[in-house]
Parts: sequence; C-alpha cells; structure tokens
Amino acid sequence: MAEGPVPLTEDEIVIALDGMPGWRREGDEITRTYGIRYHGGVAMIVHVADVERLIGHHADIDLRWDRLRFGITTHDAGHKLTAADFDLARRIDDIAAAHDAEPVDA
Repeated sequence: MAEGPVPLTEDEIVIALDGMPGWRREGDEITRTYGIRYHGGVAMIVHVADVERLIGHHADIDLRWDRLRFGITTHDAGHKLTAADFDLARRIDDIAAAHDAEPVDA
C-alpha cells in the first residue's frame, strides 16, 4: 500500500515558515492575503488553479472585492502541513508578483 504525504515536524515547519516571509501559520494551515481588485483576483485564481492542477495540490481560496486569501494544508495528510504546502506557497508568491498583487499584512 502506498504511503501518503508525510507531515512536517514542528521544527521543520518553523524553518520552512522562516524562509517564507508573509506567510502565517494558523493551526495546521499556512495563509497569506494579497490586495488585488476583484477581476484581477479572478485572473490570479485561474493562474494558480492551472499550476495546482499540474502539481496535484490545491489551496483553499477566498476572493473578496479587493483581497484574495490563500489557505494551504495537506488534506491527504490529515490536514497537516507538508513540504508540498510550502512548495505551493512559493508558487503562489511568484504568481502574485506576476499579477501585481500586493501582500497584505493582517
């Protein structure tokens, strides 16, 4: 039987977050919010969704009229954080920059 994704240890999570400025831990999820107008946010979501489909890992996404929030955890690992979550977060940061989305501290 194939093993599922392996959750990171607390120490590994701290180290990974240290290398991901702007991302916050909320329980067993990492989150980040960007300021972007609604239609720009829709375009960014489509871009992120294309990448997610290719890598087989998905974020929870919340779009408001001027903000876009991503929440990432690995559902297949019991809603724990894995290396795949931090990989997706880095990809989202790159996509956000391409869409001129501004990080929001909140």
